[in-house]
Formats: sequence, structure tokens, C-alpha cells
Amino acid sequence: MPELPEVETVRRGLLPALEGARIAKASVNRPDLRWPFPDRMADRLTGATVTGLRRRSKYILADLDTGETLLIHLGMSGRMLISGDPLGQFHHTHPAPAKHDHVVLDTEAGARITFNDARRFGAMDLMDTTQQSTHWLLKDLGPEPLGNAFNESHLIAAFKGKRSPVKSVLLDQRVVAGLGNIYVCEALYRAGISPLRHAGRIGTARVARLVPIIRDVLTDAIQAGGSSLRDHRQANGELGYFQHTFRVYGREGETCQTPDCTDKIRRKVQSGRSSFYCPTCQR
Repeated sequence: MPELPEVETVRRGLLPALEGARIAKASVNRPDLRWPFPDRMADRLTGATVTGLRRRSKYILADLDTGETLLIHLGMSGRMLISGDPLGQFHHTHPAPAKHDHVVLDTEAGARITFNDARRFGAMDLMDTTQQSTHWLLKDLGPEPLGNAFNESHLIAAFKGKRSPVKSVLLDQRVVAGLGNIYVCEALYRAGISPLRHAGRIGTARVARLVPIIRDVLTDAIQAGGSSLRDHRQANGELGYFQHTFRVYGREGETCQTPDCTDKIRRKVQSGRSSFYCPTCQR
């Protein structure tokens, strides 16, 4: 499942072709993905101009001049592919339609944005822009980890009295939006905190230090184009490269990268997800 850096990378890739563009034609090639598409989605998108392209947690939000916002969730294998961009930043010609091209947006400027999703765990929805804070996928989300609302006071309060493992608390989208398994593992390693430790038993100074560390991990990942493990591609089709700098994730049995540490990275399943950590460096 793409996490915040992958979704942000895709959003940034879409900006030159989609933001400010008028959708000359929208094609919806099936009735649903993970959930049914909204009624008359193709008609509601055709003729609309994209006035802004934002991200909230793991969702891309395209604001339209019609007063609606298109919500895009990539799911497990969803890709937003761009072709024919007249700015010359992507491919100049449109590829032949592929089997899993479920939604296609053609702009007046000649760009084509295709939502391809082989596993069909992605989703799209249209909502009233002024009511998006009440949308069922967005209303319970916590603060953005790269925003000002995610700060030391917020995280200390969120951890207080919690008996759940810190890994589980950080994955709770009500605590902080957009974090997933990969980047929580990497942030906890940099902070020297075991994913097994109960959140409420971590000292406030250590919790406070987690805030800039989480931001640094996410920023590094965005700069690297995200992590391509299975399906993630940037909007121009290129892979992300952050997986080449993982310090613990997916490195079970390998020697810890901390200088002078000879211990091996371990893996433990927590709530159905693999946690990777160094038992010596993370306490």
C-alpha cells in the first residue's frame, strides 16, 4: 500500500499536466474499483477545470471549478500515468489502452492521465469541496506529519497512558495521517525506540524527538521518489529509490548498520504487519 511519500511523489508528478487543466473528456471503463464510482462520474468530470491538486494523508485531492473535489486513492497497485504532455516532461504519444486502464482523463492541452489498477483496490470519489472534512474517508484523520499541527505536544498527548505498542499507535491514522509500516519502522530505528515498547512508557523527551525524525524520514523518502517494492511508480513511470537506503525494513537477518553494532535485524509480526528492528540499538 503506498504511503505518504509515494502519494506525494505522484501528486507532484501530476501537477504540470493536471493542475489548471480543463478536462476535455473523462472516460470511466468499469462501474467500480474497491467501491462503486459515484453516479455520472464521467459526465461530472468532463468540462471541469482542476483548480488545485492537494494531498491529505494517502489521498490525492483534485479541486474542480464545479465545486466538487475528486478523491483518488491508489490502493495496492494503482498508478496515475501521464502521456502526451505538451510541456514535453512526459511521453509525447499516448500508449495503446491497457487492460486495467479504468479511468482516463484527457485534457484540452493534450495530456492524458490514466488511472491503471490491476488489483482494483484503489478508489475514486467526488464530493462537495466545502464538505470534504466530513467525508467518511477523511473525517477521522489526524494531523499531517509534515504540517504544524503535528508537534511535540500532540504526540506526547497521543502517547500518554497508551498500553499499545508504539508501532501500533503511530500507524493509527487518527494519531497521525499518512504513516505506514515502512516509514514507522525506519523512524523508530533512527529514534532508537523498539517497536515493541508500549507508547505510554516512552519518556516525553524521546517522544518529542520522534517528531523531527518522522519528518526527516518522510522528507528523505519524498526526495528519493518514494519506495518501489512492488507496484509503485512515479507519474512519469520511473521507480522510487528510497528502498535502497532502508536501514531496517526488509533487512531481517542482516547486520545492523549502526557503527560498532554487530547485532542482526529482527522481524516480529505485530497486528498482522512485520516490524523490523535492531534489539541492541532500539530499546
